[in-house]
Amino acid sequence: MANHLYYGDNLAVLRDSIRDESVDLIYLDPPFNSNASYNVLFKGGDGAQSAAQIEAFDDTWHWNDSAEEAFGEVMRGGNAAASTMLRAMRSFLGDNDMMAYLAMMAVRLIELHRVLKPTGSLYLHCDPTASHYLKVLLDAVFGAKFFRNEIVWKRTFSHGDPKGKFGDITDKIFFYTKTNKYLFHPQFSVVSAEKAEKIYRSKDADGRRWQSVTLRSPSPRPNLHYPYTASNGVTYQPHPNGWSCNLERMQTYDAEGRLHFPLNPSGAMRLKMYADESAGHRVQNLWEDIPPIGAQAQERLGYPTQKPVALLERILNASSNPGDVVLDPFCGCGTTVHAAQKLGRQWIGIDVTHLAIGLIEKRLRDAFPGVEFTTHGVPQDIGGARELAARGKYHEFEKWALSLIAAQPGNLSKKGADKGIDGNLWFGAKSEGRAIVSVKAGGNVGVGMVRDLRGVIEREGAGVGILLTLTEPTRPMLTEAAGAGQYELPGFAPVPRLQIVTVEEAMRLRDRALRLPARRDDAFKRAVVEKDPGAQGRLDL
Repeated sequence: MANHLYYGDNLAVLRDSIRDESVDLIYLDPPFNSNASYNVLFKGGDGAQSAAQIEAFDDTWHWNDSAEEAFGEVMRGGNAAASTMLRAMRSFLGDNDMMAYLAMMAVRLIELHRVLKPTGSLYLHCDPTASHYLKVLLDAVFGAKFFRNEIVWKRTFSHGDPKGKFGDITDKIFFYTKTNKYLFHPQFSVVSAEKAEKIYRSKDADGRRWQSVTLRSPSPRPNLHYPYTASNGVTYQPHPNGWSCNLERMQTYDAEGRLHFPLNPSGAMRLKMYADESAGHRVQNLWEDIPPIGAQAQERLGYPTQKPVALLERILNASSNPGDVVLDPFCGCGTTVHAAQKLGRQWIGIDVTHLAIGLIEKRLRDAFPGVEFTTHGVPQDIGGARELAARGKYHEFEKWALSLIAAQPGNLSKKGADKGIDGNLWFGAKSEGRAIVSVKAGGNVGVGMVRDLRGVIEREGAGVGILLTLTEPTRPMLTEAAGAGQYELPGFAPVPRLQIVTVEEAMRLRDRALRLPARRDDAFKRAVVEKDPGAQGRLDL
């Protein structure tokens, strides 16, 4: 199976590329929020939302021909419960955005059920906007008897002004399995030293901390109902339910000094549980111990719906083993595939935006040098890039080319004409610097393009201009670019004000093909490490 990243509609990818019962674990965070631009990937340097938003599903969640087609596919499919439920939802909701979302999700959930192994699990992450409808759909597709948990994750901190209601600070994660024969590993949360002192109040003579826990069976067990004569000579009677272990285990506990005898011989004998042997508290369905990604967090990528890696690690550890196949059909910025790679799982990620695919590729290569994976649906060499441009899909080519250098597509100033701005990059300690990107897919390039870009950056007050071209630049173009001089952001090393980067260079070097302001010490480090890779560790000391 290995690792695969797909650009495209996940419904088509699931049907064309993912075999029946080939996936061990599915995590999905399908975007929907009726009151916000849920899929904006980046914001401007000042934190303001771009007017030209980069939306992953421009028309997906509106009732149109695609939604009607998805509804029809469910009606004609073989899942009677799903078709009955979706028909009832349409009767109640009508033909609106929410119904379009549910129709699109229903047909995809049916495909996800198909590719899941009999031992597999699915975790669907959602906010309160549509969680109640999605739960009903999941019951229909997977079967209500295979519902395991509604996990509540505290995704943010308290809101100061909830405006007439209680603050919304949690998400829901629905956990379903395909059958009753599924994989599950209990998870444990770490107990702090301060809390451990309160829990494990007792000490043995050697200083080991312990707490006593019951030895009673939680339910009636006639085969575990026996009197026990302990090493202190007292015979203890079991609880009416019986003991929690058999006689042989009880004798082992006694020989190891793990039984706690009550002062009153008629009292309940209990078991010592030592702090140094405890895995921690067993995780329940309320997850408050995994904090959201803070503004200064190292893993923060600027993706508004980004989830912490720790959240996905818990899910993967609970419902998969090393080597298992993990699928995320709405993989966004790639947290699931990052966690899967880190934990030694095979993975499949699917997303419908070039920008997300480019972001994931960069994220994986930065976090796991030498990582191997296959990206599908995007050009793999310069020949493929030329073919994409030649097919007449300029905007697709433009978005893909911008993704190579992690640039944000679109004119930030207003909707409509791009005014010579195909993309933007932000740099500096607080993203205070701006680079404007102009993409050229044609075969005829000339010095006028460089002059035009110089005019744009002067008009916009930007620091750097980048001409990203499919065709090799001419000598006059290079001369014109050099004539624009240097740009220097205070505290940073100077860089060429106008830069010409070929798509072939960007495919090979990604964002390293650019020369954007870096701190002087960072630039020095990079120069040293390029000559001596072993110097990195010494420079970091």
